[in-house]
Amino acid sequence: MYQSQPSSTPTPSASDRIVHADRPADDSGVSAAYEVTNDGTEALTYSVLFDFTTSAGEVMSNQWVTVRDVGAGKTVRGTVEPGALAPGASPVTTVKVAEVRKVPAAEAPAQAGVCPSSGIRVTADDGDAAMGLRVVGLRLENCGTRDYTLDGYPRLTLLDEDREPVEGVRILHGGDSITTGTGLDDPPRAFTLEPGESAVSGLVWRNTTEAGRDPVNVPYVRIRAQSGAAPVTITPRLDLGTTGRLGVGAWKPAER
Repeated sequence: MYQSQPSSTPTPSASDRIVHADRPADDSGVSAAYEVTNDGTEALTYSVLFDFTTSAGEVMSNQWVTVRDVGAGKTVRGTVEPGALAPGASPVTTVKVAEVRKVPAAEAPAQAGVCPSSGIRVTADDGDAAMGLRVVGLRLENCGTRDYTLDGYPRLTLLDEDREPVEGVRILHGGDSITTGTGLDDPPRAFTLEPGESAVSGLVWRNTTEAGRDPVNVPYVRIRAQSGAAPVTITPRLDLGTTGRLGVGAWKPAER
């Protein structure tokens, strides 16, 4: 991915063709033009993190932008703004592409207000972290017109940067497989969601590391609500450390 610089530009890498961001015009109405090019063979949805920085490289603001349904060989252009800066913030002079995530368009989480053809919308929150413990909440909404019955745990496939399966990680049922007090300890039970109702689950792990072992990072998780359900790929970036263990909670009705 390309990063604009005040004076010099780093040597492009193989990924530099994916996202390009131009320098903001000025500090009075800061915005930056970008373009996303899909050089793959299938339609992709991109999530791009833009950092708005000072000339010294200090980040004043960052913004995630979702660019949906970019067809194979196509380029999509747009603009991004930093949002409201903190009082007294230094002038923004540069925008950098900090991170790019991409998933097959058919597996991208549905945007707010849009119900997939399956009638089920699966999303993940931004997660929570404390004392080396990480928790990401999952939510399933029945946005369709028929009842939907659940009984068990989300089906997970962990994927690497190339969206190939990650080996060597044990997926364990229940939050207590990692630690207590996560709220993900309830045993599975069958229940039915009427249209408009939701269910919740979650992922929990520790990112502790041990000397002599390589840490495992999982940028993508493909989720099926249950066996046979349409897949949804989320991008929580699981930094599993060297533990090799990931806990998943059973689906349960969301509190109203």
